[in-house]
Amino acid sequence: MNPVLPRSPAGPYNPWMVAVFIALAPLMEVLDTTIANVSLPHIAGSLGISQSESTWVLTSYLVSNSIILPISGWLANVIGRKRFFQISTVLFIAASVLCASSTSINMLVVARALQGLGGGGLAPAAQSMMADSFVPEKRARVFALFGFVIIVAPASGPVLGGWLTDAFSWHWIFLINLPLGLIALTLTSIFTIEPKLLREERAALLGGGRFSLDYVGLALVAIGFAALQMFLDKFEVDDGFSSHFIIASCAVAIGALSFLALWEWQHEHPVMNVRLLFTRNFGIVSFVSFLISFCFLSSTQLLPQMAQTVLGYTSQTSGLSLALGGMTTLAFMPVSAYVTGRWVAPKYLMAAGLIQMGAALLADSHLSPYMSFDQLTLARVMQVIAMPFIFVPMSTSAFVGIPPKYFGDAAALSNQMRNIGGSMGISFTTNLLTMREQFHHARLAEAINPYHALPPGMSLAQLDQAVQFQANFISYLDVFHILGILALVVWPVALFLNPPEHRAV
Repeated sequence: MNPVLPRSPAGPYNPWMVAVFIALAPLMEVLDTTIANVSLPHIAGSLGISQSESTWVLTSYLVSNSIILPISGWLANVIGRKRFFQISTVLFIAASVLCASSTSINMLVVARALQGLGGGGLAPAAQSMMADSFVPEKRARVFALFGFVIIVAPASGPVLGGWLTDAFSWHWIFLINLPLGLIALTLTSIFTIEPKLLREERAALLGGGRFSLDYVGLALVAIGFAALQMFLDKFEVDDGFSSHFIIASCAVAIGALSFLALWEWQHEHPVMNVRLLFTRNFGIVSFVSFLISFCFLSSTQLLPQMAQTVLGYTSQTSGLSLALGGMTTLAFMPVSAYVTGRWVAPKYLMAAGLIQMGAALLADSHLSPYMSFDQLTLARVMQVIAMPFIFVPMSTSAFVGIPPKYFGDAAALSNQMRNIGGSMGISFTTNLLTMREQFHHARLAEAINPYHALPPGMSLAQLDQAVQFQANFISYLDVFHILGILALVVWPVALFLNPPEHRAV
């Protein structure tokens, strides 16, 4: 039996049951970060827009999401955690219906922006509520449940999105949130409470006229993270630093975020508690979280993309190449939760997981362009099999040394680091893929002697296609190689973590 903790939202109810109910809302939100990827061509065709215009469906969501994420802990303190969680859920559901009802790209982009605002607060609030519901020794097991949301849901998005789009229409990738969201809203409304201690802390924060709203911090968060997301999303599309828009976005992001860090450091009630990043464990975990998302979400995009562009798979089949990896991760989540801290110290599990992930990504740099579907699926399994042994120890170590009243702020910052890591990883690999493809195409073309006879039955056009195919495939291998090196270089950082038993309660 778990004791009734003073900050627990479970109250008299079983905390495990409540944790499952809480996880439903962030599950649909995290799923939505990738579910629309494979449906963009269908959305573009339905709304009569270009493929490049359709990417705003993704960008608008990520921009608004990146604005709300870092301040979600502060908003939960000001509004009330349960109320904030419910408002976010309602906004996400309503925006999802609006997305499905959209008849123009402008309407869809606005709806996706609202969806991002609603969804941004769900994962941090859920993580904070889960941490407050269990004593430190038992948090590894509940964070395995949260790990399912963070790791398996993004990998399942392309599979589910491809099936819904092919079987019904692209509208259903948004409509599926309606029943799931209503169930989550109903269950959390009935079975969660706002603990007395949190109500008292909120009253103390807002009472006596001592609370001053951090308008400057709010503005800097909105401007800085929106500019950063725009810079990352549009860098490759707008030809990098040759674009005035990209240069301006980069300058605004650097200036606003630098000033944000200085401003929030000295503010009494910061909307983004940057001081937490200098807590030993939380700083290390945030850095590793950034790197893991950088590699994990990049590979999540690269593998199905390679399957479609090089191997000729359909969107649904390429999405299925990720499915077994998701199931493998899910299967090992309870194993990781059981051994973390009980049999193996979290820092050793994290280090071993990073080494395994790096080795798997390096091995993928030797894949063959004639690989079978089974080989492609196995490559994905090896990429993600260690994720539970990274994520669960990382989550249980993150709150060491942080007072419980700051758990919400810590969860918000941690999720923001994960979000930025994924965005930067996708942007980096997309640009690197383009550059390496151009490099390899030039090198392969140089090796062609115009005075040699062509192979029997091959035209010049076919020869160029063969060169393009090889250059494209080799560029994917290069990206996997670099991601593998990153994971292998960083693993020693995990060894500096303090053990979970030292954390504040």
